[in-house]
Amino acid sequence: MAHDGDPDTAQGDSEAETPEGESFPREYVEKIRKESRGYRDRAKTAESQRDELTTRADTAEGERDELAARLHTELVRATGILTDPTDLVFNAEHLADADKLAAAVNELIASKPHLKARKVSGDAGQGVKGGQPAEFNLLDRLKGNA
Repeated sequence: MAHDGDPDTAQGDSEAETPEGESFPREYVEKIRKESRGYRDRAKTAESQRDELTTRADTAEGERDELAARLHTELVRATGILTDPTDLVFNAEHLADADKLAAAVNELIASKPHLKARKVSGDAGQGVKGGQPAEFNLLDRLKGNA
């Protein structure tokens, strides 16, 4: 009974009492190891596929954002109200609702009128003036009368 209170002695006894028959057969251990290796390989493959898909998703998301920004710019350009369509900050709501886009453009013009596109009026002294052009006559051209 003196051994019950002494932890060193109790531990030593349990190691000595481990029967030889509790070890597993070699074939079973090899089978378990092979199965475990298969699971590790599958896990590595799944992780690499996950990483690849994550990378592809991030790339696709970046492309989507870039295309959405380009679409927004072109929708603003189509209104013809702003000189530079990139002056209006991107907002995804503008893509779905044309009224919100128009309201945002008008609000920007109200707060910053210098951004509004200017329309050219009059002429700059160039271009065709007058009525119908004279009919072309080769003989007059050769004589220098034209």
